[in-house]
Amino acid sequence: MAEKLAPEKRHSFLHNGEKVFEWDQTLEEVNIYINLPPNVHSKQFYCKIQSKHVEVGIKGNPPYLNHDLFSPVKTDSSFWTLEDDIMHITLQKRDKGQTWSSPILGQGQLDPYATDLEQKRLMLQRFLEENPGFDFSQAQFTGSCPDPRTFMGGISSD
Repeated sequence: MAEKLAPEKRHSFLHNGEKVFEWDQTLEEVNIYINLPPNVHSKQFYCKIQSKHVEVGIKGNPPYLNHDLFSPVKTDSSFWTLEDDIMHITLQKRDKGQTWSSPILGQGQLDPYATDLEQKRLMLQRFLEENPGFDFSQAQFTGSCPDPRTFMGGISSD
């Protein structure tokens, strides 16, 4: 059941028609996936995650990404890894359940329809988390979906 509520596909963040990175989200995290350039040793890459900012690049060069985040993250549980020529950045949301329309503040926002689909998927994730054993695989929302972070008293934080 949980896999049915996982992101169906990653969203692409484009700049001037070129893919900068892909991303997805869960109730608790935003994941960013960056394809790494060939012939650069893994020790040359860096990623600095701050509460409201992320910077990614190759040491000795201008940053590839240097932007404010859509919303604050928990820096002590956010991290990055390199695997199979991809940098995977995991940002732990400070506000569990908040729907992000983009990892980067003010850029590459999902359209309203895609944002609504994300919000519905996160709401179903919340229902599943709060009601283990129930099958929400056929659940659907009609009309506007409530905010999963604030609906019915809010989401419990760990």
